[in-house]
Amino acid sequence: MAGAEPKRRSRGAGGGGAARRAERTAISFETARFIERNIPNFEILNAEALEIIETNAETVLAEIGVNFVNNPAALERWRAAGADVFGERVRIPRGLARQLCATAPSRYVQHARNPARNVEIGGNTLVCAPVYGPPFVRDMQGGRRYATMADFQNFVRLGYMSKWLHHSGGTVCEPTDVPVNKRHLDMLHAHMTLSDKPFMGSVTEASRAQDSVDMCGVLFGEEFVQNNTVMTSLININSPLTFDDVMMGSLEVYAANNQACIISPFIVGGAMAPVSVAGTLTQVLAEVLAGIAYSQLVRPGAPVIFGAFVTSIDMNSGAPTFGTPEASQILYGAGQLARRMGLPFRSGGGLCASKLPDAQAAYESTQTLNAALLGGVNFMLHACGWLEGGLVSSFEKFVMDADQLGVLHHLARGVAVDEAAQAMDAIAEVGPGGHYLGCAHTQTHFKSAFWRSGVFDYKPFETWDEEGARDTQTLANLRVQTMLNTYQQPPMDPGIAEALGAFVAQRKGREADSFM
Repeated sequence: MAGAEPKRRSRGAGGGGAARRAERTAISFETARFIERNIPNFEILNAEALEIIETNAETVLAEIGVNFVNNPAALERWRAAGADVFGERVRIPRGLARQLCATAPSRYVQHARNPARNVEIGGNTLVCAPVYGPPFVRDMQGGRRYATMADFQNFVRLGYMSKWLHHSGGTVCEPTDVPVNKRHLDMLHAHMTLSDKPFMGSVTEASRAQDSVDMCGVLFGEEFVQNNTVMTSLININSPLTFDDVMMGSLEVYAANNQACIISPFIVGGAMAPVSVAGTLTQVLAEVLAGIAYSQLVRPGAPVIFGAFVTSIDMNSGAPTFGTPEASQILYGAGQLARRMGLPFRSGGGLCASKLPDAQAAYESTQTLNAALLGGVNFMLHACGWLEGGLVSSFEKFVMDADQLGVLHHLARGVAVDEAAQAMDAIAEVGPGGHYLGCAHTQTHFKSAFWRSGVFDYKPFETWDEEGARDTQTLANLRVQTMLNTYQQPPMDPGIAEALGAFVAQRKGREADSFM
């Protein structure tokens, strides 16, 4: 059932410089393996600070409590576990949530239909997934517009072809031309057929989460799904301290079926959490403890990720801000808290508030991408394509960000000090006053020695000017068109493809279209 390795373009017989240029510019369908860090994590909090935050989070759970809204079954689970339940408020005795969380695995494998694309989430790994959720898209041809299913499918194609992107993601954009109650079927079908990388399931209603599980049963086999994790899906907490029935309903479906969930507060500091870093981390930890503990009440051992999506607010305009030092501090601190619990950690992304893929977008995105690498993030959602505070999925920024993920891969390797890396033979060969361009060591290693962007322009000014003085957005747009024009769909067993199409058609036929 797993798709075969995608074909690669053959190298032409031009020879010399033309052959080398063709090799550099050929579209590659290779996907890099998920990142395994060979560098230390940056730890911003000392032991005393961590203990204060952990103690305060337990106080929040025990004395203030959390709300589980419109979910009698959840209240009953908590009551049976020993929590104090009054109305919809759940107060969790000190130590109970952490005790429940102990059954969650510290690392798990998410399987792809092509086993070569499987990812491991936890420990020292970093898995990169694209932007999630925007209702609008933007490109140079069409400008800013509502997303369509055709846009969604093109993003999936780009994600499949992006070397440094390990995961196909979920709602890469929200296709508004398909009924709300049926679009999840088309989105899942696109992830399953247009890519063979891992993907996320639907969380907008419990029945849609169940559809996701059932479609995976068609793709992987029902028994395989029950015994393995094939989806990692996003469960947002309504900060502050509120767990709604829609997200919890989806969590219950996924946990019961052994599928992974990211338990993630959605916090804008100053609006949905305190303005201080320590206060925000306290609330993040309290919410995550309650959410992960609840997943373990549903099914002990269900895979989960400690999530933290945190930004701040501009106190003059009320708009969210990204790439700020406070957001990085919270990311670093949350990563430490997650590691102390022995859980995988989600945060980060190419986050920005800019309206265009411009310098502001680059600066803000780079701050968070680097923080995600150094802060020990294991699953990075929004790794590429995010624009305008998450309202827009940008085609140009998608390929710009995806290109920059290669930098993270190279940084994560650390610095080699083996015999070849020491280069003593090269230093001896060149000696004083020489150059290294023609020495044996350079000739052996130059192809792999330096990371090279697939988007940026490195040409001399005269060449760049003659070619139209193209800026990075223009080059990225050309890259998008080239990738889409050379896309090749990964093979799929015809019987499985037919069964998936039949499932989607049958499921759509059960109910009338709804755009509400």
